[in-house]
Amino acid sequence: MTSRSKSTGKTTRLSKPVRPAKPARDAKRVAVIGAGITGTTTAYQLVKRGFDVTLFDRQPYAAMETSYANGGQLSASNAEVWNSWATVAKGLKWMLKPGAPLLVNPKPSWHKFSWMAEFMANIPNYERNTIATARLAVEAREQLMEVAEAENIDFNCEKRGILHFYTNEKDFEHGRKVTELLKKGGLEREELSAPQVLETEPALTGNFVGGYLTKTDFTGDIHKYTNALAEACKRLGATLAFATDIRDVAADGNGVTIIHRPAEFHGEATTASHFDDVVVCAGVRSRTLAAKFGDRVNIYPVKGYSLTIHLDTEHDRDAAPWVSLLDDHAKIVSSRLGEDRFRVAGTAEFNGYNRDIRASRIDPLISWCHQLFPGMSTRQYEPWAGLRPMLPTMLPKVERGKNPHVFYNTGHGHLGWTLSAATANIIADAVLEGYAGTTHIAGHDVSNPVTGKAA
Repeated sequence: MTSRSKSTGKTTRLSKPVRPAKPARDAKRVAVIGAGITGTTTAYQLVKRGFDVTLFDRQPYAAMETSYANGGQLSASNAEVWNSWATVAKGLKWMLKPGAPLLVNPKPSWHKFSWMAEFMANIPNYERNTIATARLAVEAREQLMEVAEAENIDFNCEKRGILHFYTNEKDFEHGRKVTELLKKGGLEREELSAPQVLETEPALTGNFVGGYLTKTDFTGDIHKYTNALAEACKRLGATLAFATDIRDVAADGNGVTIIHRPAEFHGEATTASHFDDVVVCAGVRSRTLAAKFGDRVNIYPVKGYSLTIHLDTEHDRDAAPWVSLLDDHAKIVSSRLGEDRFRVAGTAEFNGYNRDIRASRIDPLISWCHQLFPGMSTRQYEPWAGLRPMLPTMLPKVERGKNPHVFYNTGHGHLGWTLSAATANIIADAVLEGYAGTTHIAGHDVSNPVTGKAA
């Protein structure tokens, strides 16, 4: 386990995991809204610091929405932010192509347009934000594995690295520039020739110009991990308020009030619960909750799709890759989740809060499998779509709100699985330090670019 100094923000290692007793009767009560990977990890870090934690979610179990079936990659190597004129140009080009990697519904909305304007305003911050994301991701990987080992969590972890591969020289050259930025963030990755790409993952079929292998990246099942961590929170004394619909929230100088009722109850009766603090980790719902607290959190839902392919025969299992892959041109990733499951994910769709699974978005994922792994059957698969909570900076919001009792750990976009362990520690320290009189996330050299505030 690690601990962070309040004065320096430096990470120090404890000799062994510390498992405190259940929260004392006079422990400060903290609500965490949202039981995806970010909220559950936040709840865990808070309860480890001695808080009396209640974890809210409208679903009956943890990780049932955006954290259900993502691409599986814990990928510091995917830290490059999207803010570039090249991304804008591709979005315009692909707007009318249903199967394109990036799809924007042209139907106008103020929310969408304001988000895109802020996105373009952050293009000058591309390099700085990419480096900051890489630095945070490197720290998060280590912390996630420490928690997994401390709580004995089996999540189909595969430590075989992540291989980015390229099919044209222009993209490969851009990848070389990204590699330099990642290095500034503390991440090393190895450049591979075309033959080395095929040697690294023999299951691959195709014509490649080269690739980059990040040996320290790894993969795993986010849903299994998050549910196991929720159970660990419960064992440590946290209250899991699942299947609970939050109807309203309010904050004043004395704390936070949450109005809630059972999710399946349609009557008028509600319960008002008071907490000393709240941490909002509600994914795409964070924007609405923040507005009630008087804060602006301009998260836009960016839909992503995945397939979980069942490898039912020995032939399919042999034909499927074990090394996690990222196709830079198609913007598709893959992860092996144990012997008998293969996850393929990709695409970004700006279409509001629509959660429909569209065949035109699933078909490219299936075709990608047929093209690159012709010996692997896709006869049995489960399609899924989830809404990534994206901020226009492409960086998560990890900071206190206007009210000193309100905190945010949200807006991780496509890197929630990758970044959550680090941001949970940052925000849990901020809540802890709040009782010592500080008013910001002090001393952590990663927090400045993440929050956009000076320390």
